[in-house]
Amino acid sequence: MNHNTILKDDENILEAGKDFQYLLDRGFPRTGSLEFVGNHYLLNQLERNYLNRTVFSHQQIERRKGKLILLSDIDGRDVLMDGYNVLITTETICEGADDLIVNCDDGVTRDIKAVFGKYKENESTKEALNSIISLLKLFNPKSVLFFYDSPVSKSGDLARTTREILNSHQVVGDAETSENVDKTLIDLSQELEAVVATSDGIIIDKVNSVLDIPGYISRANKKNS
Repeated sequence: MNHNTILKDDENILEAGKDFQYLLDRGFPRTGSLEFVGNHYLLNQLERNYLNRTVFSHQQIERRKGKLILLSDIDGRDVLMDGYNVLITTETICEGADDLIVNCDDGVTRDIKAVFGKYKENESTKEALNSIISLLKLFNPKSVLFFYDSPVSKSGDLARTTREILNSHQVVGDAETSENVDKTLIDLSQELEAVVATSDGIIIDKVNSVLDIPGYISRANKKNS
C-alpha cells in the first residue's frame, strides 16, 4: 500500500493541511494547531505525522527554501551531518519504501515513520552510509563530520561504523556522539561557516546553509529505476 500517494490524494488530508497552514500563518502554536486539526478531521497518527512533516507557514517555507544549497556548493566546505536524521531517511529510500518518503512544502525530503530513539543498525545501514558518503565525495567537501545522539542505544558503535566507511572512501571526516546534536550542529556551523545536512526544522531555522541529502539520493534512485 502506497501510504504517501493515498495521503497526498486524500481530500480529507488536503483540507486538513489547508486548515493547518491557515493556523500556522496566523501564528498559532504548531503542536496545538496540529492537535486541533487532527481531532477535527479525525486523523490517525500516520496522517498527523504526514501533516507535521509536510505543512508549514508560508513565511517558514520561503525562509527555509532560501537556505537550501546545491550539492555543488559544498566544494571546499565543511559538511556537518545530523546523523540519525539523515541516515534514517536515507535507509528508508534504500529499502525502496517510497510510500514513506515525502517532499515537503519547505523544500526538504522527509520520511513519515517515527523510529528515532528506537534506532538500531540494520541491513540497510551500511548501504545508506555508503550512498551518503560516496555522493558527498563527488563534490569535494573539505570535511564531513557526522554527529549522533549519545542517548540513543549503541550510538558509539554507529559512529565507529561511520568512521570506517569514511576511511574506505578516503573522505576527510569523523563521526562522534553528542549529548545535544542540535546545539552542536548550530554552534559548529557558525564557527566553521559550514553546511548542515538535516531535515530538522528547528536546526534549519538556526543555520545558514542546508543540504537535503535524502532528496538528492531519492531523485537519483528514481532516475536509475
